[in-house]
Parts: sequence; structure tokens; C-alpha cells
Amino acid sequence: TQMLIQLTAVALNGLVSIIIPALNEEFGIQKTISSIPITEIRNTFGYDVEILVIDGNSTDLTRDVALKAGAQVIVEKQPGYGRAYKTGFAAAKGDIIITLDADNTYPAEFITQYIKLLNECNTDFITINRFADIEEGAMSITRKVGNKTLALLISLLYSISIKDSQSGMWIMKRNFISKIRLNSDDMSMSEEIKIIAFKFFSSLEIDGAYRKRTGAAKLDIIQHGWKNMKYLFAYKKHLRSALKPLTVSNKEIHLESNLT
Repeated sequence: TQMLIQLTAVALNGLVSIIIPALNEEFGIQKTISSIPITEIRNTFGYDVEILVIDGNSTDLTRDVALKAGAQVIVEKQPGYGRAYKTGFAAAKGDIIITLDADNTYPAEFITQYIKLLNECNTDFITINRFADIEEGAMSITRKVGNKTLALLISLLYSISIKDSQSGMWIMKRNFISKIRLNSDDMSMSEEIKIIAFKFFSSLEIDGAYRKRTGAAKLDIIQHGWKNMKYLFAYKKHLRSALKPLTVSNKEIHLESNLT
């Protein structure tokens, strides 16, 4: 069940949609939204910006804080990180879609440079590598080892080389999202979307940054790490259906290249 609380964005010469999934992030959401360089994006590209906070039925003041900060808020009562993003992608109207976490860990202040890179390189999908610049204490050793293990598995299973398998800051074109099917409703959607992007589209992993979170952590590292690992093996059978069929003259052509 989804509830649209506020609609504000109006397109200028284009629109950038910034999607932020949130669950009880009243202490981090305002900092996250305020770090988005809306004026710089407008002045540089002539794009308007819509900020979509996909709230997982928070019990704190997350929704109120997000609304006061200028975001649109959509309540998604079905649980899951991937479910929140599916809801956000469906609601987003932008030509360019960007994702952030709600805890102020990602470098939103560099969004303008990332959009410029997306346009200049004519690429479909960019993910940032947090390991290039991690603030001390922002990520535990357990998380680092788990991430690298999952990245190695992605390389072995899918022949894709990425350094940060679990990064949640992505910069992508609407055309990319409109062509793919996402399966996972959980944290494993982060690795799934990268597999699809690097297997079938023009994609880049670029150096980024990662800060200490604002607010209490809620992630069960061991549980989610194990689920993500199992998903990498299970997803092999879903890969052929990752792309939506392209309809040409009433005939469906399935894009199945690069599957091996």
C-alpha cells in the first residue's frame, strides 16, 4: 500500500529524480536532503529536481522532517530495501534518477559532477565505490570483508568486476530503468541492479566517498550478508528475464546477448 503525501516537482528543461528509501531516519534525513545541490543542478543543466523519500512506515518523525525539508514522501508499507526502490522507480518522473541512503553517508554534494559524467560518457548507469574514501569508523571490518566477498562472487559467477558490491548511490538514465526487471525486494537488489547494468548496459564504477551514518544503525550484517550471498547463486536463473522484451512490429524480441 502506497500513500502519496505531497507532490511538488515541476520540470524545467528536464528533471532529476532523487530517490531516498527511509525507515526511522528522523536524525539523518534532513542532513541528507539539505546536502543535495539543487540550485547547482538547476544552474548547471537547467534541470529541476524532485526528491522522493520512500518511507517504510516509520514510527518516528521521518516523514514530517522530510516534508519540511522539501521532499515528496511516499509510504510503502511492504517491507524491504528493494521494494522501496521499486516503488520509487515507479513514481519517479525524472530523465535522470539518482539514489541515496537516508543516513547522510553518501556524498550528495557531488551529484552535479556525477550527472555531468553520466552525460559526457554517454553511459546508462554509474555506481560509486565507497572504498575510495571511507571516513574512519564509517564501516566495520565485518562489513568490508563481507562486501569484498560478495564482489568476488559476482566476478566468479557473472564475470563482472566491481569493487563495491553493496554501494547504494547510483546515477542512471530513465531509459535504463524502463528496460529492466528487478526481482529482489530486499538488500540483494543492490547487487542485482549492478549485475544487470554491467552485463547488458554501458556502466561505470567511479570513486566516491562514505561517511559515518547519522542515527542508529538497523542493519543485521550477518543475516543480510548471508542472504545476499545466497541470492547471487539463486539469481542466475533469473538473469534471462532481467530485460523487458522489446516490441517491434508487434513481435517481441528478447535481448539475451552477453548471457555467457
